[in-house]
Amino acid sequence: MSELTTVARPYAKAAFDFAVEKDAVAKWQEMLAFAGAVAANDDMHQLLSGAVAADTLADIFNNVCGEQLDEHGQNLVKVLAENKRLAALPEISTLFDAFKADYDKEIEVDVTSASTLTDAQQNELVASLEKRLARKVKLNCNVDPALIAGMVINAGDTVIDGSVKSKLNRLADALQA
Repeated sequence: MSELTTVARPYAKAAFDFAVEKDAVAKWQEMLAFAGAVAANDDMHQLLSGAVAADTLADIFNNVCGEQLDEHGQNLVKVLAENKRLAALPEISTLFDAFKADYDKEIEVDVTSASTLTDAQQNELVASLEKRLARKVKLNCNVDPALIAGMVINAGDTVIDGSVKSKLNRLADALQA
């Protein structure tokens, strides 16, 4: 997976920079998501194995995508086919989404709480996290009764564990030491 990410990153960055320059980030995000889904299809994945010439493969891929890709999107497909990188399209789409989120100063935050959070609690949490992270926050809320009380917040590389379960585990470790 990390090798595919390494291969996909320069293509995703180039596509993102081009999209920003042309003020078409949303359109490119849609095109890459569609092309990534096509590339991830089992039938297409078998075709991408390398048995077909690059120009033929690019033509087939562009025909399958049809009107979903504009001229520039089709050119990207041709470049990827020439470099035998069409299989990286799903990862290119994922990285493009990450570049867009960073550009928009957005972050997805996973919140796992012991009980369902009310709308007021979610709004208060969003406001606090936006202030702390200096980004627009999108919450993904989950419930795990095993936490007993409190919550665990995952925001990128940052983890804030305020659950009673982890506090009890730390207390147990301290008592055993």
